[in-house]
Amino acid sequence: MNLVIEVQDLRKVINGREILKGVSFYVKEGEIFTIIGGSGSGKTSITRCLVGLWKPTAGIVKIFGEDINSLNPQRLDQLRRKIGYVFQGAALFDSLRVWENVVFFYLERGKMKEEELRRIALEKLRLVGLGEEVMDLFPSELSGGMRKRVGIARAIATEPKIIIYDEPTSGLDPITSRLIDRLILDLREKTGATAVVVSHDLVSAFSISDRLMLLKEGEVVATGSREDFLRSTDPFVVEFIQSGMLREIAETPSS
Repeated sequence: MNLVIEVQDLRKVINGREILKGVSFYVKEGEIFTIIGGSGSGKTSITRCLVGLWKPTAGIVKIFGEDINSLNPQRLDQLRRKIGYVFQGAALFDSLRVWENVVFFYLERGKMKEEELRRIALEKLRLVGLGEEVMDLFPSELSGGMRKRVGIARAIATEPKIIIYDEPTSGLDPITSRLIDRLILDLREKTGATAVVVSHDLVSAFSISDRLMLLKEGEVVATGSREDFLRSTDPFVVEFIQSGMLREIAETPSS
């Protein structure tokens, strides 16, 4: 079993409040691992520790076998290049055109010609189901689902080994959400990248994940496959599943 992420007894304290309380998990190469839980459960806090934006109060975070808390800034930057991050709101630059957003990593370094940058941008856009017609548009001219796809294209522009999706279906209608789910699965097949997904969308999590981890107030309640969760008798797991399914039914348009 080739592990790309190993987290052991991760703890984070901010302003005297313990945000993460001894979280431990691993992620295998090529799998889709989804972290679920309600608002404030610590999901995004974990991803901030994974990419080194937050230094843990205690615990170990290993990426590709390296403890990121012991790395110097140069080595940490090199490691981050292997990680693509899809932000919750896409976080596109309003003043840049779509192609410029996609290749921003290279554009910022100014070492490549525009022709080559546009070629890379179009290649990544096609991987997420978009084409040349959106290249010169601004983010304000795109739908929410299209902005999300552009954000994913930007995340894969550097051909990362790990892609972190922070609430990829947040703010999208159920139909567009399922399109994003299929895109995440498709990208795993096309790129081979490992995916860590943060989500409160239970239908999405059950649709795409090899394994899931449920958090409650900074602690791990359960980890396992979809079948493990469906068989669980833990009261919190049962309640979370039932409330998630009811929410999906309520939000799905009637025919």
